[in-house]
Amino acid sequence: MGGKCPHRKVKKRRFSHKTARRSKFLLKGDDMVYSELLKLAEGAEAKPQPLDEDLPGMGQFYCRHCDRYFANEDVRDEHFRSKRHKKRVKQMMGPAPHTQLDAELAAGMGMPDNGPKLMSA
Repeated sequence: MGGKCPHRKVKKRRFSHKTARRSKFLLKGDDMVYSELLKLAEGAEAKPQPLDEDLPGMGQFYCRHCDRYFANEDVRDEHFRSKRHKKRVKQMMGPAPHTQLDAELAAGMGMPDNGPKLMSA
């Protein structure tokens, strides 16, 4: 009648490291990052980042495409050379990401598109 205690496995399943990381640094959605990049492309000036003690590197080393803060300039430059960053840049330069309006239209909650009116004879 031995064996391992069954509740041990349940404890491990409950805790997810990914959710803990997401809650620690709240990341913006793809559509918000895309809209910020569009503003910068249209000619709006990039403001210097304000000092923030809660962020890594006092909030001074930031990647706009990935919405991530880094501890120092060397780590940020290493990130710029990474495959994940290059993939993200390519994704942001492509077609616009889905927005809430797209989701509502797909669910049938948005504006109806009934097509052209037919002439009845």
